[in-house]
Amino acid sequence: MNQFQVGDKVKGFYKTGVYIGEITDIKPMHYLVKILAVLTHPKQGDLHHPKDADVPFFHERKALAYREQTNIPHHMVKPFDGPVPEYEESLRDALTRFKKELLRDPSDYAAKSLEHAAVLEKEYFPNK
Repeated sequence: MNQFQVGDKVKGFYKTGVYIGEITDIKPMHYLVKILAVLTHPKQGDLHHPKDADVPFFHERKALAYREQTNIPHHMVKPFDGPVPEYEESLRDALTRFKKELLRDPSDYAAKSLEHAAVLEKEYFPNK
């Protein structure tokens, strides 16, 4: 039995990002979630080698876009109760927190992640 219904607001954990979204479909193993806000910006780099800068391909991971729909496994979806922040503001806040966390880390991984975060920031907010 599913805990949620279509239209419910939820917190979804997708890869290394955390989002607020709305359930738009219920599948046997996943909820289809429409993204409304970003709570935690995705980590950068190789998911199989976290916090390692010396990998063959250091992935740039963007946050899921506003109203983008993604499948999230049932166990990675939790209830969300509260006001949903505006998407762009939530993205900016999440990216700022991510960058502050990286600035406290002296590792090569953090330095490389900060480079990617700067590129993403220009892409997310081109007119700011």
